[in-house]
Amino acid sequence: MSGPVVRFRIDFAEHSSVGPGKISLLEAIRASGSLSQGARNVGMSYRRAWLLIESLRQTFREPVTLSSTGGRDGGGMLVTEFGEALIRNYRELERDFASLAKRRLDPMLATVVRRPGSSGRVSVRGKVA
Repeated sequence: MSGPVVRFRIDFAEHSSVGPGKISLLEAIRASGSLSQGARNVGMSYRRAWLLIESLRQTFREPVTLSSTGGRDGGGMLVTEFGEALIRNYRELERDFASLAKRRLDPMLATVVRRPGSSGRVSVRGKVA
C-alpha cells in the first residue's frame, strides 16, 4: 500500500467549488479536445459534464474552456491557459496534501482494520475554504 489517499474540494465562494471531478473532466477535455469525448472518458454523462463546465464558467471571471461549434470537423472544446493553471495548481496542492497526510497518518496505518474485499487504502477527506 502506498499510504493514505487525500481527496478534497476547494470552495472559492458559496456555490463556487473545484474538486477532483471537475479537474478530471478538464484533463479529459484537454486530452480529447471535446466535451462529449472527455465526459465519456471519465464515465460521466454529457449533461453532467456540461453542468460542471457551466459551474466553472460561473465561478471564474476568466474562461476555463473555449468551445467551437459545428463545421467540417465538428465542434470541440479546449482548455484555456487559465484552465491549465487551475489544473496544475489543484494537482500540486493534491500532491502537497498527500505528502502531509502520509507523514502524519502513516504511523496510524498499522491500526486500520482491513475489511474483506477492501483495497487497503485509507481515504482522508478534507475541505479547504
